[in-house]
Amino acid sequence: MSIVSPLVVAGHEVWPLIEGGKGVAVSNGRSAGAWAAAGGVGTFSGVNADVLDDNGEYVPLVFKGRDRQERHEELIDYSTRGAVCQARLAHEMRGGEGRLHMNVLWEMGGCERVLTGALEQAKGMIHGVTCGAGMPYRLGEICASYGVHYYPIISSARAFNALWKRAYNKVSDWLGAVVYEDPWRAGGHNGLSNSEDPRTPEDPYPRVLELRNVMRKMGLGHVPIIMAGGVWYLRDWKDWIGNKELGPVAFQFGTRPLLTEESPIPDGWKKQLTEIQQNDVLLHRFSPTGFYSSAVKNRFLDELVERSDRQVAISDEADPDAGRTSFFAYGRGGRGVWVTETDLGRIQGWIAEGHSQPMRTPDATLIFVAPEGARQIRRDQADCMGCLSHCAFSNWKDRGDYTTGRPVDPRSFCIQKTLQNIAHGVGDHEDELMFAGHNAYKFREDPFYANGFIPSVRQLVQRILTGH
Repeated sequence: MSIVSPLVVAGHEVWPLIEGGKGVAVSNGRSAGAWAAAGGVGTFSGVNADVLDDNGEYVPLVFKGRDRQERHEELIDYSTRGAVCQARLAHEMRGGEGRLHMNVLWEMGGCERVLTGALEQAKGMIHGVTCGAGMPYRLGEICASYGVHYYPIISSARAFNALWKRAYNKVSDWLGAVVYEDPWRAGGHNGLSNSEDPRTPEDPYPRVLELRNVMRKMGLGHVPIIMAGGVWYLRDWKDWIGNKELGPVAFQFGTRPLLTEESPIPDGWKKQLTEIQQNDVLLHRFSPTGFYSSAVKNRFLDELVERSDRQVAISDEADPDAGRTSFFAYGRGGRGVWVTETDLGRIQGWIAEGHSQPMRTPDATLIFVAPEGARQIRRDQADCMGCLSHCAFSNWKDRGDYTTGRPVDPRSFCIQKTLQNIAHGVGDHEDELMFAGHNAYKFREDPFYANGFIPSVRQLVQRILTGH
C-alpha cells in the first residue's frame, strides 16, 4: 500500500520519488540505476563523475598539466567521460524502468561543456537534467536542443521568476519540474540569500505555495514541484500529497540514499551516518563557492571554524578612529600591520599556542594558523585544477584571464580535493568535508536501520512508499 500515487515525469509514469544528485562520485550510475529500477527517478552526479574502465573499475584522474588552465582542460575531459560512463551504467541497471536524471552544478568549472558533451555522447540514456548552485539561464536551451527535460533547482519563487522571464519561457515544453530545495535543511550547497537568516528556518509550505502561484500565472499549474531538503518520512508530508492548492508534488531524497547497499560512499562514512545526533550538521559559509552549505561537524569543519575565529581586522596605516594603534610586525623588512591593543594580545596568545603564521584574507583581516597548516593551504591553492567557475580559495575563474581579480582566501579550502578524498576513502573521513542534510540524525533513530541494517535501494524505496 503506497501513500502516494504515480506521477508522469519526463514522459514516463513513475513513483514521485527522486534520488537527489550528490556531486563528486556520491550518487553514481549504480545508485541511480537501482533507484530507477525500483520505479522512481534515479539521479547520477555529473560533477566530476568517475571514469570507469571496461571492467567497471574506477580510473582515477592523475593531472599532468603544468598550470591551472591545462589541468582545467584535463578535468573537463575527464568529467565528460565520467558522466557518460555513469549514464551507461545507470541505463543498463534500470532495466527499462523509471527515469534517469543527470545532476550538474551551474557554478562548476566548464559546466556547459560537460553538460553538452554528456548529452551528446549519451543520447537516449539521460531523460532529464537537474541543476542548481547559481542561476542556470542556459539550462533550458541546452536541454531542449537534445530533447531532454530540465529541472532547475531553486529556493524561492523569486529565483524561478527570474529564470522564467529571462530564458525558460522560450523552452517551456521541456520544463519537467521545478525543484524547490529548502535552503535551511538540505545537504550540500544551499540557496540562502542575503535577505534570509541562516539561523531561522522558514516553513517550506508558504514558500512552495508562493512558487506554485507564480507558476500558475505562467501557465505552469500542471508542472510538478519537487520538494527537496528535509524529506525523510512521507507521512510527514500528508498535507502536501494530493493538495489541490499545491498541485502535483514529488519528493526528493538526498540523505537517505547515502545508506544503501548500492551507495558508493566508503563504509566508514556509512558507519558515521548511523552515529550522527541532532544538531551534528552545520550550516556554514566556508565553501569556496561563496554559497552556504550543510555538512557533518567533524575535525575538518572544526578546523575551519577555529581558523576563522583566529582572525583580526587590520590596517596598513595606524587608524586611531578604528582603535588600530598597536603595530604587529611580521614578514621581512619590518613589514607589519596595525591592530587594536586587544587584538594584539589575542595574536600573542595564538602565537604562543603554535598558530604563528599570519595569512591575509581579501577582507582586510589576518588569520593565524600553524606553519604546516599555512604550507598546506598554499600547496592546495597552487594545485588548483579549476573545478569551479569562480573559486574564492584559489582566485580561479574559468574564463577571461582565469582569475577572479581578488586575493586568495585562506579561510576556505580546496573543495575538489576533500570531496574526492572522502568519496574514495582516502584518509580519515573526520578530516574531510562530509555533506549531509539536517535530518541525518534520523538514521540513528529510525527503526528501519536498527542493528546496523543497510537496505538495498529497492528496499528503501518500498519502505518510503509506506510513509515510513
